[in-house]
Amino acid sequence: MADPITSRPRRDISAAALADNTRSRALPLWHYLVALAVGALNTLSFAPTPHGGWLQLAIFVFFFAWLTRSTGWKSAALTGGAFGFGNFVTGVWWLYVSMHFYGGMPAPLAGAALALFSLYLAVYPALAAGVWSFCAGHARNGAADDRRPFSPTWHGALAFASAWAIGEWLRGTVFTGFPWLASGYAQVDGPFAGFAPVVGVYGVGWVLALAAALIVQALLPLTQARAAPVAPPAQPAHDPRGGEAAPRHIARIALPAGVALALIVIGLLLPLIQWTTPANAPLKVRLLQGNVKQEMKFEEAGLRAAVDEYQQMITAKPADLIVTPETAIPVLAQQLPLPFAAAIRQFADSTGSAILFGAIGGTITPDGQVVDYTNSLFGVTPGSHVMYRYDKHHLVPFGEFVPWGFRWFVNLMNIPLGDFFRGAPVQKPFIVHNQPVALNICYEDIFGEEIARTLRENATPAGVLVNSTNLAWFGDTIALDQHLQIARMRSLETGRPMLRATNTGMTAAIDANGRVIGRLTPFTIGSLDVTVQGTSGNTPYVTSGNNTVLAVSVLLLAFGFAFGPAIVRRRNGAK
Repeated sequence: MADPITSRPRRDISAAALADNTRSRALPLWHYLVALAVGALNTLSFAPTPHGGWLQLAIFVFFFAWLTRSTGWKSAALTGGAFGFGNFVTGVWWLYVSMHFYGGMPAPLAGAALALFSLYLAVYPALAAGVWSFCAGHARNGAADDRRPFSPTWHGALAFASAWAIGEWLRGTVFTGFPWLASGYAQVDGPFAGFAPVVGVYGVGWVLALAAALIVQALLPLTQARAAPVAPPAQPAHDPRGGEAAPRHIARIALPAGVALALIVIGLLLPLIQWTTPANAPLKVRLLQGNVKQEMKFEEAGLRAAVDEYQQMITAKPADLIVTPETAIPVLAQQLPLPFAAAIRQFADSTGSAILFGAIGGTITPDGQVVDYTNSLFGVTPGSHVMYRYDKHHLVPFGEFVPWGFRWFVNLMNIPLGDFFRGAPVQKPFIVHNQPVALNICYEDIFGEEIARTLRENATPAGVLVNSTNLAWFGDTIALDQHLQIARMRSLETGRPMLRATNTGMTAAIDANGRVIGRLTPFTIGSLDVTVQGTSGNTPYVTSGNNTVLAVSVLLLAFGFAFGPAIVRRRNGAK
């Protein structure tokens, strides 16, 4: 690889010559195909791959090195977009299962919808790569006859980390957000997991991207040395390219490599810090998995069978807390079958068990109409006839509400959908033997900032997190493993245990350090009995949310955009 080049055209180059040079340096199609393949490979770094965070670090090193081959912001954006499309089309292919096998959408249309959605998601890594190109002084390259690639720099590495983090945050925020496969999730068992309670999943992605860029920066002089001619004997103090002192050449390798290694070491040591402390007595918990087939759940016979099954499972034996999956009882709470309601009330009062069950909420008007349907969890507390209620706040597009202009798309599927009413962003916890428990439903647990906000702003901060979900829509796919990995990240970020009750899997208990302490085999009927210790106190991430990584990233990108080209120009002009 040749010497680094200036980030802006020289003044003696005409516009026509520069245009000819841009065309001559256009990247071939196979460059983008490689980026797409690497993006697809990145899917393997997520669950169920064990310790996939290390694989992801190697993939990001290659991805950034490949990105530096680009000749301007357009080719950089296309490279990032190709990487993103490869990652998303292979990483969330289970959406095809929900649309085709359970939704009844024709296979070609379901496949096209998956491809279009993946293209949309790929916009964000494309945006990140394009912004990096500008802020790293990479928007324009060298002389008209100069075909040398762009060289990684310190400010370029920081720009890449910052642009990547902001791109992932935007993907998790715009149009209600879809942060699935945020790069930090793969680090749950990787070298940078320790950063999660400090800066959250997007901050973990920032550290990953920075370490990868610094490794490329360290490796670059070695590849240049191999490609360059051997220096003449009269220049023993210079590196093989000549003109640069040996100590400076060594520093170009050692400094970025040292910082990257330091990030890895810090990430491995940070878990030794206990950000939260045990609070209240441990809880004995039973998490139920009914394995009710999705196609039967809303049929009359299937509904009766589900109610009977969960009544039997709830009352099988006592526990401090018993949790069912999302909409385990798929009826309006006011229309609960009397035998079910009487059985769980009597069981709770006689055994001291607190019970959380999923059902449909709603408000009945004076004229008997039901309005404001909600996806809810209802809690029965021993000795109290006041029923607790949690209403889901972050609804699923196309599942719980129909985005404007997409009614035609929903009509292509044969799924019982509706426009649900949103619960409040922060709701009071469910109290179980003096232990506050914070609830979330379905994919609400993929929004770490919202979980942190619930803990930060609640008058009674919870010591235990509970997720009730139904992933039967996605069949026996990697979606189950990926969602469990996401839940583990929430435990790391908050320093609190997470309990998951699911219809088909993964029903699991996660401790405050993100370790799975028990799980049920997917697609089986059973209950998971575990003891969990609640915690108190706030991690740095709970205190500040995503504000830290966003503020740092914006400042670094602004610095890079304002001064990056001049830094590169001075650096190259000194040689």
